[in-house]
Amino acid sequence: MKSIPKEFQLNEIINHTEYLINGKINQWDGKQASVFSTLLCDVSEKEPQLIGKTPEMSGDFALKALEAAHNAFNYGQGEWPTMKVYERINCMENFVEKMLSKREEIVKLLMWEIGKNLNDSRKEFDRTVEYINDTIEEYKVIDRKGATFQNKSGVRALIRRGPLGVVLCLGPYNYPLNETFALLIPAIIMGNTTIFKPAKHGVLLIAPLLEAFQESFPPGVVNIVFGRGREIATPIMKTGKIDVLALIGHSSSAISLQDLHPQKSRLRLVLGLEAKNPGIILKDADIDLTIKECISGTLSFNGQRCTALKILYVHEDIKDEFLDKFSKAVDELTLGLPWDNTLLTPLPEPSKPKYITDLIDDAINKGAKIINKRGGEKQKNFVFPAVLYPVNKEMNVYKEEQFGPVIPIISFNNISTPIKDMSESNYGQQVSIFGKDVDTLGPIIDSMVNLVCRVNLNSACQRGPDIYPFTGRKDSAVATLSVHDALRSFSIRTFVASKDNELNKNILREMIDSKKSHFIRTDYYL
Repeated sequence: MKSIPKEFQLNEIINHTEYLINGKINQWDGKQASVFSTLLCDVSEKEPQLIGKTPEMSGDFALKALEAAHNAFNYGQGEWPTMKVYERINCMENFVEKMLSKREEIVKLLMWEIGKNLNDSRKEFDRTVEYINDTIEEYKVIDRKGATFQNKSGVRALIRRGPLGVVLCLGPYNYPLNETFALLIPAIIMGNTTIFKPAKHGVLLIAPLLEAFQESFPPGVVNIVFGRGREIATPIMKTGKIDVLALIGHSSSAISLQDLHPQKSRLRLVLGLEAKNPGIILKDADIDLTIKECISGTLSFNGQRCTALKILYVHEDIKDEFLDKFSKAVDELTLGLPWDNTLLTPLPEPSKPKYITDLIDDAINKGAKIINKRGGEKQKNFVFPAVLYPVNKEMNVYKEEQFGPVIPIISFNNISTPIKDMSESNYGQQVSIFGKDVDTLGPIIDSMVNLVCRVNLNSACQRGPDIYPFTGRKDSAVATLSVHDALRSFSIRTFVASKDNELNKNILREMIDSKKSHFIRTDYYL
């Protein structure tokens, strides 16, 4: 432990026993789940280190959380969904202020729980705060646009966006704060009530925020429970009282949860799912720039990102040069602990090293070779990135979203090869194209924009900035999670209409002047 900087040391096991239901932080005295870190900080360590314990709550408590959320929404008549916009904004601003005081604690837990390096952990926290502040500002814009009456064909209307109801929010382990809050925050601020279960990895870092949620929002608006996803989500979904399923994870989980809902047609879905984003390297690509972007794209956080480049297509004319330089660049990377700020860190999932090794072995058995010298070197909690070439469609690494440090490469002569593969893929999130000639790039881009939802020119795939749309085609996403679009995804247009006559004009004027309605008003929050 001496090698760990003092400010990042965990001096004791974190025994987290609290949960939040109906505005009360309660103590859990039942079964607990152990939280292990795969960081082996001492060569003598043989097993993952126990760093904490969290409640392993039952379905009965999940239903209590659902009841609290359901009662708080109260069919749209609850305090939160009928609250004035500026009051909801004040609650959210209060939450952000309290959240900021927990920055260092949360950053430390991000490193210990999921192995994210120091810079990226800090970036995740800061980006989440920025996302919340941007959401608040965008909500003000939406409110201003809804403060104007429209008049068409003798019908006057005031159109606003209203909440949908009760939201079940399930976030991912790779961005347990940022991507989870990209679901939770817009859902809350639009007037919905929520049940939130943290991811399996990245669970302890939510604990410091329980008090902030409790003190910032009315009872039942945010309910936080801990436990196994199946144990918590199954009884909730079976009731049919969930109006929105908000999930970032695997499509199999999303499908199984949908199937539990007795009225699927009324279940709104906000889903961020798998992707198999390709990088396409044309023969005139700037090799040095391309290698830099492909290293970042394939191996940032060990490739454990839905936006990671998960397969590379390289033109035959530059294949040898690219493979040689790229493989050397990969081998120059170093594995370190999160506070060392290395690109490569231990993997948080204990089963992932075996999975990655199995992918490598399968590819080799079907004709691929490990191109880089260090590729596939295995430790208990890590596999050194393997560059595999040539990869074909029979290999598991071609078909599966590997979500880890293995890089399959395919060469091509004609751009129709990667385009055809993308059109046949189950996924359609993003693509990166590397090249210079506009005569070549133009038609390729025109094809790609109809296959994926973001085309990155000479740069790796990524999510941000958060004001830009983040979504996908096919099995990659349902709904859009930019700042603006997320607010739309967790709400629905609703309006009051009246025939344009003196009676109705007088009623509306009086209602606006007397402020008897929170909906019918023409003022807005600055």
